Amino acid sequence: MAGAGEDDAAPPPPSPDRQQPMEEAAAAAKRSRSENHHGLADGPSFRMEDLPAEVQPVIISLLPLKEAVRTSIVSRSWTTLWRFHCDLCFDVDSNTDDNSAHQVNGTGTNDQSTNRYNTKITRAKFMETVNSVIQRHSGIGINKFSISCDLHKEDSHHLDKWIRFAASSKAKIIDFHRKISDYRVEEAPHFPLEALDAQGSSFVQSLSLASVSIKPRSGICRFTILRRLVLSSVQIFGDFPGLLAKCSRLEDLEIKWCSGVDDLIVPHTLDKLQHLLIAGMDVQMVEFHATDLAHFEYKGRVTPIVLHGCLKLEKATIAFEASNVLPHAFNVIPSISPVKILIVRAFISKYGQSLELPLRPQGMFMHLRHMTCKIIVLARDVNDYNGVLQLAHWLDSAPRLETLDLHLPMQMSYLRSGAFVSAEVAGVEAPCMRRHDHLKTVFMSGFQCYKSQIELACCILGNASVLEQLTVEAIWGDDDYRRICEWAEVTSKRFGKVITVLDAPLNSE
Repeated sequence: MAGAGEDDAAPPPPSPDRQQPMEEAAAAAKRSRSENHHGLADGPSFRMEDLPAEVQPVIISLLPLKEAVRTSIVSRSWTTLWRFHCDLCFDVDSNTDDNSAHQVNGTGTNDQSTNRYNTKITRAKFMETVNSVIQRHSGIGINKFSISCDLHKEDSHHLDKWIRFAASSKAKIIDFHRKISDYRVEEAPHFPLEALDAQGSSFVQSLSLASVSIKPRSGICRFTILRRLVLSSVQIFGDFPGLLAKCSRLEDLEIKWCSGVDDLIVPHTLDKLQHLLIAGMDVQMVEFHATDLAHFEYKGRVTPIVLHGCLKLEKATIAFEASNVLPHAFNVIPSISPVKILIVRAFISKYGQSLELPLRPQGMFMHLRHMTCKIIVLARDVNDYNGVLQLAHWLDSAPRLETLDLHLPMQMSYLRSGAFVSAEVAGVEAPCMRRHDHLKTVFMSGFQCYKSQIELACCILGNASVLEQLTVEAIWGDDDYRRICEWAEVTSKRFGKVITVLDAPLNSE
């Protein structure tokens, strides 16, 4: 029976007529695979060494520096290719392995162990690695030289050596960012600006510095091709306006949280400057001559700002730190009047000192088309303070405004339950505002249906003759959303305008 079971389970043998074609097909497939194999082996093959010598380093430069160094163990002829890498970027937070560390130091061989482990480079090891790389690099064709590390003041001689290497290599982009968790100004290393003119002129087109000190001197060369300068938390000694005067082709200037400068007064004309950002500066005066300026940004304390000859200005961003200074955003910088886009951020508080609203001539912002305002209201009873209504006064100075974005968040700690107004308030009288014949789109976020928000919305609805839609973004929960929808329905019928209510975003506070 067992034998019969085995015979039943075994497949029937193929018939002689079918067996021969199957064998021929298998043999043909085998010959085809063999021919294809020999064809690939016998045909022309690509090797890096076959490329022109000047092309090989260009290809290797497409890899990150660490990967480019690792290629040196692939072939003996590739050992020096990484030394022509055009972007030398070092970051102390980068992880490395034992094998690649030896390779960067020029000691990697084909017999290196492939066991790898991640470790954070110590400051000493980092400086050793950078010194080793620049010692072995050809110093030819460098595009970008970037270092991000925690360097102390006593290590300034290393920084001096690195920057002199970058300058002698004619690097176009130089970035040095001191990465530290507890920044102390007195411990900032000195960045040697004088090293950039080691050859009598500077080839740097972009210079970005963070958490260092600089000392501009009268003998420093003219940065004739510098187009971008970024200074962040930099301690400035010496003649800073004089330094900017040497940057005749500067297009982008950012000065953020720097110290050592009492006034930012630059009497020389920067006729190529297109973007100017000033943030967190404790200065008494800001004055620039920039005839080609297109975008101006200021974030910080209220201070006099004068921009001469900025007839091409298209966009301005103003963010004041103090409360109740909204009029300053529209009043103290008359030179921003040509802008087409204006972004304003301000605090208004019932408990701070109020400023009188100066009268403005109609049409101050004749070219303004898009305005974004973020006004943070500080008040314990949201229905007992109407400071946000002063915005209606300033809308009069932009008669050709087409798009208005209003962000009106309340400070959480000042809110209290029961502060919302019912839909009956939809019939309140709107504050006085001139007619707007171009305003088509209005968006209001942080909408909580409190009294001054409703008055401002009604003011806009009643005076924007071509308004296509008012969109309000609700805040808080479902009950508030329903209350706002009720108000929107009543108000829409009153003014004959479409009002769309959006639910609160998921990340709203």
